[in-house]
Formats: sequence, structure tokens, C-alpha cells
Amino acid sequence: MPYVVRNAGGRITEVHARKSKAAQEKLAASDPELSKFVGASGKSGDIKSALLHSDLDLIRVLEDLIAVLIDKRIIMLTDLPKAAQQKLAKRYELRSKLADMGGLVVESDEIPLP
Repeated sequence: MPYVVRNAGGRITEVHARKSKAAQEKLAASDPELSKFVGASGKSGDIKSALLHSDLDLIRVLEDLIAVLIDKRIIMLTDLPKAAQQKLAKRYELRSKLADMGGLVVESDEIPLP
């Protein structure tokens, strides 16, 4: 549960993950006032949706980072745990299939598996 700091007028001015000297008041993550403060139009579902979208974007960044590290021979695919190797291989296979479909969905700046 987040902790908040309020101004003299009682409005939320900061949100913290942990209790601190300034942030003493604990609010539920679904609190409408907290949701409004973080810009989600008062709906916690909007926050969760934005976070999920951000997670998907970050997954792509990590996938590209791993490909760059492999391409520069900083790491080898076999340095990763077997489960990670299998997941990356599956994603590369799926991306390859999309590329074979004429690049209709694949972005032009993609980094292929080395």
C-alpha cells in the first residue's frame, strides 16, 4: 500500500512506496484520490492497464538488450538459464514467422537473434 504526503490544503502531493517521515498516511492502491493524483481519471483499472502496457514495452527493451549483448559477444545465449533460452527462442521463432509474412507487423528497427 502506498504512503502519501499532503499539502496544507489536504491534497496529495507525493506518493511513496514506504512509510517515511514525510509520508505517514497509508492509502489503498484503489483509492480514487490516489488514482486521480497519478493521472488515471480516478480509475485504478486505468493505472493497472498503463502498468501492463509499460511492462510489455519493457519486455521488448529487455529482449532487444539481450540480443545486443549476444551480438556483441558480451554474453552467449547459453549463459542464460535453460528456461530463459527456451522463452527467448520461442519469441525469436514467433518474430521470424511475422517477418516471413511480409513484415506486416514486424517493426523495421528490430534486432534479430544472432
